[in-house]
Amino acid sequence: MGWKEAAEPVLTRMPTVERPEGHVPFKRKLMWTGGVLVLYFFLTSVPLWGLPAGGGQDLFGQFRAILAGGQFTVLHLGIGPIVTASIVLQLLGGANLLGLDTDDPRDQVLYQGLQKLLVVFMIVLTGLPMVLSGFLPADQALAQQLGIGIAGVQGLLFAQIFVGGLLILFMDEVISKWGVGSGIGLFIVAGVSESLVTGIIGPRNGLVFNWAGMVLGDTALSVDNVLGSQGQVIALITTLAIFVIVVYAESVRIEIPLSHARVKGARGRFPVKLIYASVLPMILVRALQANLQFLGRIIVSQAGSPTADGRVVIEILGVQMPWLGLYSQTAQGPNSPVGGLFYYMAPIRQPTDWMWWLASGPSQEIWQVVTRVTVDLTFMIIGGAIFAIFWVETADMGPRSTAKQIQNSGMQIPGFRQNVGVIEKVMERYIPHVTVIGGALVGLLAVMANMLGTIGGVSGTGLLLAVSITYKLYEEIAEEQLMEMHPMMRQMFGD
Repeated sequence: MGWKEAAEPVLTRMPTVERPEGHVPFKRKLMWTGGVLVLYFFLTSVPLWGLPAGGGQDLFGQFRAILAGGQFTVLHLGIGPIVTASIVLQLLGGANLLGLDTDDPRDQVLYQGLQKLLVVFMIVLTGLPMVLSGFLPADQALAQQLGIGIAGVQGLLFAQIFVGGLLILFMDEVISKWGVGSGIGLFIVAGVSESLVTGIIGPRNGLVFNWAGMVLGDTALSVDNVLGSQGQVIALITTLAIFVIVVYAESVRIEIPLSHARVKGARGRFPVKLIYASVLPMILVRALQANLQFLGRIIVSQAGSPTADGRVVIEILGVQMPWLGLYSQTAQGPNSPVGGLFYYMAPIRQPTDWMWWLASGPSQEIWQVVTRVTVDLTFMIIGGAIFAIFWVETADMGPRSTAKQIQNSGMQIPGFRQNVGVIEKVMERYIPHVTVIGGALVGLLAVMANMLGTIGGVSGTGLLLAVSITYKLYEEIAEEQLMEMHPMMRQMFGD
C-alpha cells in the first residue's frame, strides 16, 4: 500500500469550501470578495486576549506586509502557514516525491487535503513556539484573576492564534472559489494599502503632515530631513518608480499568434508576459527568509548568553557561536541579528540597513554590509527564478499544460500542425526562458526597492507585490466582465 492509499481516508475528509456547481455571476463574486475583505479587516483589529499591556515581540515584524497579518491580533500569523506549506509542497512536487498527477481528479483532492493538513501543522509549528518561548507572553494578572495559571493563559493565546490561522485559510479558499482573484493576494494588497494610506495622510508621521510641518517651520529644513524620515522624498520617488516599473513590466510580453482550426478568420494571440509567473513566487522566497529568521530568534531565545558589550550570542553545549548568530539586546529579549550567519541571511529592509555613511546607518564594518547586500541579492534573484519555475509547473502554466489548453480551445499556431506535441515545442522556446528572467527580475526589483525605502514603512517587496497583484486583479475583473457580456467566451475558455 502506497502513501496515497494510506492517507486517502484522512485527506479526503479535510474540511473544504464547496465549489459552485455552475457559473457565479460577477456581482455575486464581488459580494463574496467584499464580505471576506471586511471580515479580514475586522479580524486584524481584534487583539489577542491574554497579552499583557506591553504586548510582546513580533518575530515577523519586518515581514508583516508580506505575511498580511495583524500584529498581536487573532490573525497574528497571517498567511505565513499557508505560504510555508506551499513551499514544502512545491519542493516535494519539484523533486517528484509526491507522485501526484494534478490532471487526475482523485490526486487533486489528495493534493488539496495534503496542503490543508500541512497548513494546520505549520500553524502549530509556528504559533506554539511563539507562546511557549515568551515572544507572546501570558498576562500574569489575568492568570491570577481567572485562576488558571500561566499555562492556562498560554493555552488561550495559542487557541486564538490557531483559530485565526484556520480562518484565514478558509477565507482564502472562499475567495478562490466564489470571489475574484486570490485571497492571499487580496490580503497582501489590503495590508499594504492600509500602511501606504497611513504613511501619506497619517496624523503622526504622515507625508502630508511632515511637509506641512516643514513649510510652517516646525521642522528644520535640512538635506537629511527633506530626503530622509521627515520629507521622505527618496521614499516617494521609489514608491512612484515601483508603480511605473511594475505596470510597464506587466505590459511587456511576447505574443504568439493563434488561429481557430475550424472558424476561418478567427484569430488571437497567446501572451507570454515578462513576469510570466507573476510576483507570487516572491512571497515564497520572502517567507523562506522569514522562517529562517524565526528559527534564529527561537534558537537565541533558548540558547543565548549575554556578551560583555550587552549583546546576546548563540551558545550551544556551552560553546559560544558568534559566527552563527549575534543579536542586539532589548528589555524584552534578543531583537535583531547584528552579526553571524543569521545577520548575513537577513533581508535588507530600509536604507539605514546599508547606508553606512549616514549617522543612523549600520554599526557593522563596510565589508559586512556589502556581504549582507550581496547575499540578499543572490538569494532573491536565484530564489525568485527557482520558485518561478516551481510555480509555473504547479499552476499548470508550463509548456505542456499551455499546449493542452490551446488545443482544447480549438486554436492552433499558424504554420504548424494542430498537435499538442508541436504546440508544446513552440512554447518551450519562450516560457522556460521568460519564467527564469521574470523571476530573477522581480527578485532584483524587490531588493532595490527595500534598499531605497518606501512610504508608510511598507517594505519594497510588499509594495511590489501589491502593485502587481492589483494589476492582475484589474485584468481578471476585465476578463470577468467580458465573459458576462459574451457567454460564448466562457464556453471557449472553460467555466
